[in-house]
Amino acid sequence: MRLFIYVLLFFAFASCKSEPAKQLIENTVGKALELKYADGFTVKDYGSYVTIKIYKPWPNAKKVFRYAILKDDKNINWSLEKSRFDFVISDDIKKIVVTSTTHIPALELLGVEQTLVGFPGTNYISSKKTRQRIDEGHIRELGKNEGINTEVLLELNPDVVIGFGVDGVNKTFETIKKASIPVIYNGDWVESSALAKAEWIKFFGVLFNKEKEADSIFNKIENDYLAAKSIATEAKRRPTILSGAMHKEVWYMPNGSSAEAQFLKDANVDYLWSNTSGNGSLALNFEVVLDKAKDADIWLNPSYYTSYSQLKEASNLYSNFSAFKNKLVYTFSNTTGATGGVLYYELGTTRPDIVLKDIIKVCHPELLEDYTPYFFKKLSD
Repeated sequence: MRLFIYVLLFFAFASCKSEPAKQLIENTVGKALELKYADGFTVKDYGSYVTIKIYKPWPNAKKVFRYAILKDDKNINWSLEKSRFDFVISDDIKKIVVTSTTHIPALELLGVEQTLVGFPGTNYISSKKTRQRIDEGHIRELGKNEGINTEVLLELNPDVVIGFGVDGVNKTFETIKKASIPVIYNGDWVESSALAKAEWIKFFGVLFNKEKEADSIFNKIENDYLAAKSIATEAKRRPTILSGAMHKEVWYMPNGSSAEAQFLKDANVDYLWSNTSGNGSLALNFEVVLDKAKDADIWLNPSYYTSYSQLKEASNLYSNFSAFKNKLVYTFSNTTGATGGVLYYELGTTRPDIVLKDIIKVCHPELLEDYTPYFFKKLSD
């Protein structure tokens, strides 16, 4: 009898030894997440886990970043997945670090802002809800995005860091990865349209297992945006628009294929450089801009300037434009949070519907009589 028991134990032990470690099996039955506008990432749901592929975390990125988010079975052998995924994490995120203010609204809209424990440059955050959490000590200051205080971050030991990169060269992120803290890149800013950028709320929905909530939030934003766009078609006149300002004698403004120019197109205005295209901003000399836009009806987004006196002090040449003379210059730079962060840079990406309505109100005030612009205001004197 004793010999029989030993034999059973031997075979049971041998069976355990030969059982393969758990791996993630990707197959054809994975359900793709519907994305109407964004093309910088894709998501596939395999039931017990979800895969995310990031194609454009920054312009001209060569590598496709692949992540797996575990839903049910959290006991996957990570060492077996390193060759296929950059990181495997659980959707049970208790602590998160994000690195761009554009990520803050998504956390708040999904109701998971309490998971944010660190941010590089907390003074740039304008949201009252998140600012209160900063003031109460729930969110630690992490320094600058390009040089995050890794000592503090490692002390926080977040479940995941949402990275933001311009060119993929960030030694701090490499240090964080070596400490086995997952870094997932977010490329919302690389998208070429306002609605595509806003759709990245679905990226956060996947991380927190809130796909349905994210989809519902985006659908509301999309519907409001398209409704505003439809209203703009009723305008009887299309005012001419100048944008941008000079920096070191070079005038920078959006190219005609940019998301900023798309706002102007959807607002049914005549952006004077709408026929241009390319990557990044247009870089023009002053004479070219003056020749084409001297009599432009409205001037939008004159860089970081918030008053006419600032503009004139920077360069008296600005006073040559009719929009300056008629005081029809509008900016979002004077709508700030308690510590000086520009609210547009935080919320504008997630809420393009508000941005579009602002521009329509500025350019076609008769179409939205009862609407008060949220971001855009006239320059002060």
